[in-house]
Amino acid sequence: MSQKSAAYLHNQQREAIRQLARSWIWRSELPTWLLIITIYGGWFGVLACWQTLGLWPATLLLILFTAWYMSLQHELIHGHPTRYPWLNQLFGTLPLAVWYPYGLYRDSHLAHHRNHQLTLPDEDPETYYFSAERWRRFPRWQRRVIVLRNTFAGRVLLAPLLDIIGTLATMTQAFRKRDGRNIAMWLTHGALLALLFAWLQACGFSIVWFLLAVSYPALGITKVRSFLEHRADDEPLARSVINEAAWPWRLLFLNLNYHSVHHDLPGLPWYGLRKVYALYREEYQQRNRGFVVQGYREWLRRFLFAAVDVTAHPTSFAADRVSKDDD
Repeated sequence: MSQKSAAYLHNQQREAIRQLARSWIWRSELPTWLLIITIYGGWFGVLACWQTLGLWPATLLLILFTAWYMSLQHELIHGHPTRYPWLNQLFGTLPLAVWYPYGLYRDSHLAHHRNHQLTLPDEDPETYYFSAERWRRFPRWQRRVIVLRNTFAGRVLLAPLLDIIGTLATMTQAFRKRDGRNIAMWLTHGALLALLFAWLQACGFSIVWFLLAVSYPALGITKVRSFLEHRADDEPLARSVINEAAWPWRLLFLNLNYHSVHHDLPGLPWYGLRKVYALYREEYQQRNRGFVVQGYREWLRRFLFAAVDVTAHPTSFAADRVSKDDD
């Protein structure tokens, strides 16, 4: 697509979004307010009634509400439902997912949205790629772990553990460096987590069971969405996937399966992503160079035990070859 055509398309999009945003539902952000009420009410309601529901039904519901809450946190980071970041943060600070503070996720994710640096090692904090130099330095066992993580099964079952280890290492580093801002963030997170655990105990729900049977599987579900969500490409918009998933996944992930649209228009509310994609489906598929899949079942079928090639970033290989040639 030429620059002129792309500019014309953006102008069309802006006008279409302005028209959609004039509706009362969009202006009031009612869908997101209802989402906040549903997730919090559902999460605490299930815990309060878990003995009536039974352990396993309650556990399954808590997994879904916890995973949904993580999708909500993403929406809050992008400026919804209010224009006040501090107020949005209040809705996402409670550690229902346990393992990481909201502030840590917020800072990492906003850095991830520098599209021109997307997927680049040492630039994109959420990339699964490594620089060629770092990949060469890895011992064989570590490469095997990474390759296992790059299977669909490994991403769901193993990647949450690796993320938890990395998050705890970040916490340790903050205290070692005496980083006041991050220490305060972790202390706040710890205090809220203590209150949350007190609530679990008051409800008679095992904390250990919650960590192993609720929180960890919920993290695993989020890895379904992020599996091959990005790839290396010289065109920034072609680095993000369009996944035409079924409606239960779209609702759980708040339409982030249309990830190329989200990276193109990060301020668009979750209920607008599908609308904009439906209006400009062919254009988006052209602009992201056909990086399109027909639901998460396609990833499951192709990569259940086969690894995607997300190891050393190809541009880092190219840069490494150039530097060697210069020498």
